Formats: sequence, structure tokens, C-alpha cells
Amino acid sequence: MTNDKPIGRKELIKLLNEDLAREYQAIIAYVNYSQVLKGAAYMDIARELEKHAGEELDHAIKIARQIDYLGGDPTVTPKPVKTSDKAEEMLRFDLENERVTILNYRERIRQADAMGEFAISETLREIIVQEQELLTDLADALGIDAPDPGEGSK
Repeated sequence: MTNDKPIGRKELIKLLNEDLAREYQAIIAYVNYSQVLKGAAYMDIARELEKHAGEELDHAIKIARQIDYLGGDPTVTPKPVKTSDKAEEMLRFDLENERVTILNYRERIRQADAMGEFAISETLREIIVQEQELLTDLADALGIDAPDPGEGSK
């Protein structure tokens, strides 16, 4: 949850490194899922996941650049990737990961703004647009409404 007191650079670096680890997780998941999803019903989303893997790599580079700008070292370790032999389960894993990513970026934008780091928050705003598009694509593939990412930090 947000509070009125701005966080410091070290805390923002730590949080951005968690975000970076989540971007790495997404890259690995999308590369894997795009190749193992089988069946006519999943071919369109498999192609979309290939495209999104590239977008997630772009996000990772942008986040790493911000960490370096703040004087930190970008992490090299992804968060664990969940896999399944069930296509729908894989897509639900992705959907939840995107929901948490959006939730965290919303919080990170508020934190960067509070610190006066407006270039960082603008970079995150660009990223969050693509993350929300992916959330919608995944929900559409599952035939459900896109979940509300919620508020606060997870």
C-alpha cells in the first residue's frame, strides 16, 4: 500500500529488481508456452505470446536501464516459471502474472512520482499500456473478462 513518505533510491532499486525478475519470468514463460500450446484453439494466442515475449524483453531492458540510472545492479535471476501440460492452466498462470505485474507497476509509478523521478514513472506508464493489452489478450483467449489488477503492492 502507498504511504505519504517517499521511498529512497535503494528501496526503489530493490523493487524495480523484483519487477525485472518478473519480466524475465514472463519472457521465459512466453517463449515456452508459445511453443508448447497445442490445438487449433490456441494457435492465435501462441503467435501472440511469441510477439509478447519480445515486448517483455523490451520491458526488461527499460527496467534494467532505470535500475542502472539509480545506481543499482540489475538482477540476473528470474522469478520461477510455472508450467503445465494443460493449455488453459498455462494461460491462467500468465493472466495472474500480468495482473500482479500491472498492480506492481501502478505502485511503482506512484513511488517514482513521489520521489520526483518522473522519467522513471513515464517509462513505467509506457510499459503498463502493453501489459494491460496482454492481460486483455489472455482473458480473451480464456473467454473471460480481464481481471481488475487491484490496488497496492502484492
